[in-house]
Amino acid sequence: MGICLYSVREYCDRPKNTNIRPSFPAVCFVWQIAMIILFGVFIRYDEESNTHWVEHKKSHNITSDAENDFYFRYPSFQDVHVMIFVGFGFLMTFLKRYSFSAVGFNFLIAAFGIQWALLMQGWFHSLDPMDGKIKIGIESLINADFCVAGCLIAYGAVLGKVSPVQLLVMTLFGVTLFAVEEYIILNIIHAKDAGGSMVIHTFGAYYGLSISWVLYRPNLEQSKHLQGSVYHSDVFAMIGTLFLWMFWPSFNSAITDHGDGQHRAAINTYLSLASTVLTAFAISSLFEKKGKVDMVHIQNSTLAGGVAVGTAAEFMLMPYGSLIVGFCCGIISTLGYIYLSPFLERKLKIQDTCGIHNLHAMPGVIGGIVGAITAATASTGVYGKEGLINTFDFTGDFAQRTPSIQGLCQAVGLCVSLVFGIGGGILVGCILKLPIWGDVADEHCFDDKFYWEGLVKEAVLQEAVLLKAEPLEAKEPKRFD
Repeated sequence: MGICLYSVREYCDRPKNTNIRPSFPAVCFVWQIAMIILFGVFIRYDEESNTHWVEHKKSHNITSDAENDFYFRYPSFQDVHVMIFVGFGFLMTFLKRYSFSAVGFNFLIAAFGIQWALLMQGWFHSLDPMDGKIKIGIESLINADFCVAGCLIAYGAVLGKVSPVQLLVMTLFGVTLFAVEEYIILNIIHAKDAGGSMVIHTFGAYYGLSISWVLYRPNLEQSKHLQGSVYHSDVFAMIGTLFLWMFWPSFNSAITDHGDGQHRAAINTYLSLASTVLTAFAISSLFEKKGKVDMVHIQNSTLAGGVAVGTAAEFMLMPYGSLIVGFCCGIISTLGYIYLSPFLERKLKIQDTCGIHNLHAMPGVIGGIVGAITAATASTGVYGKEGLINTFDFTGDFAQRTPSIQGLCQAVGLCVSLVFGIGGGILVGCILKLPIWGDVADEHCFDDKFYWEGLVKEAVLQEAVLLKAEPLEAKEPKRFD
């Protein structure tokens, strides 16, 4: 047994080979062809997007095309779509030499992930028992984006340390795990999680952190000079922050019930985000030298309120409650960047490049707890009898469920997301540790030139400039000081 383990370890520690020419094109072609075949077999338009809509209108006494769900959901879909491709992509451009990969590989993950998510979520949620086909509409597209968001969150933990082939493998398993845990939490346990604090953020963050822990690089200090940012890279990252911040109310309210639930989710998210901004600025200034503000905190911690209010977004959290959630998350997230990120790397061997533990993991857990408490304390006096039934879907098999039981189920849902995130991350991390994926050596992490054409000569020139400006460079703070 010892000899076997030694052989596996020796195999995994072989020298890195960054040539992805055989594997990367093969994976992209084969998987895309597989998507075409699977879509041909399983995917069909739903009743509101196929040509039988005219008949559907007549049979359901619908008088106007404006009642098609497309016109209710598409504005929210646009906002969520921008968050996935622009917000997450640009948020990760802070590294001085990794912007191509931050935006480009984000694009790659999302484009593959939404296709696989439509299939995986369709098999669990939209499979028509009459013909065995998955029926998709505008809400399916929103849910696919949500699923991909979990994988992009995980990408933040391993940013700069993995190859595009590893990212595709990570997305394949991530989407699969997401679809299973989402079905368990939302359908079997019947927890409510409109903005995905548990299903998306907690799962995605701990999935990525667990992978990062398994893929720990003991000699990452050798590429330390590339882990920082420069002025323009932080400006680009701030663009991603602003897109995410502006559209987060749409993210949390996109698939809630039309009417008061969607309206309330947008208001609660809006207020929580606003509260988080002031708190993040205050804590950053308070704990930095001479009261200066750290751009890292402003890029990330200002979004924590949107994460934490997600589960309870459609509940009667009350406007002041939303402000309290945002206030607390601004403090916790900013302090996490100051103290917890260095501790995780030093003591627990978790190299979290983007600090997703502070932006998604802790706020996601807080959001799950807030949701459980808010659900458990719900009453007919606050919600009204019909409002209570409508908000928590106390119908059908769950018609006899009480708010206290619902609160317990919310807590169980949080535990399920943690188990799937951590357990799944460790399993996938072991697969990604094999030396067949074309990832770079420790001393070459956080550098675009190994995966993007035309950057080698530019990197040499930049290195020469940095060497000449060494005294100035030495004063530049680390990202997680």
